[in-house]
Amino acid sequence: MDTLKKICLVLIIIGAINWAFVGLFELDLVATVFGGSDNIMARIVYIFIGIAGLIDISMLFDRD
Repeated sequence: MDTLKKICLVLIIIGAINWAFVGLFELDLVATVFGGSDNIMARIVYIFIGIAGLIDISMLFDRD
């Protein structure tokens, strides 16, 4: 696994943990840390997590 895919995997895990907290406790950790979901920094984190998910789709098709 190259470095980019590892970084993307970490971001995906952060996103999954965030969604678990939303589902279990109605708490959006990214929004809480960055001052609300409308904050530009929170939106950037959401965008990076989304891009990471798209990049790591290729892991489904790796035959390594």
